[in-house]
Amino acid sequence: MSQDGRQFQRVIEDFDCHFCGTPVSGSGYTNHCPECLHSVHVDVKPGDRAAGCGGLMAPVKVKNDGKKGIMILHRCETCGYEKWNRTSPDDDIQQLGLLMH
Repeated sequence: MSQDGRQFQRVIEDFDCHFCGTPVSGSGYTNHCPECLHSVHVDVKPGDRAAGCGGLMAPVKVKNDGKKGIMILHRCETCGYEKWNRTSPDDDIQQLGLLMH
């Protein structure tokens, strides 16, 4: 938790995707590559960078939540941790479609 009591910590940072190498411009809410939809297990709570794992988070499923919109389920390939994340308007629509079931 941040020092002011909030659980979410906005961290604006650019990164190169650990899976496909795509350079990604972060917005502070960016948590996965818009090209291949992969992520990295770095947070316990969004933005805290407190996870010691650092494993690759693979996109395994997509669903339309209705209230939150289209969500991606990421699963850590190192420790098995799973987390639902919101999609971004920049996400590759074909990649999202491959995960819908």
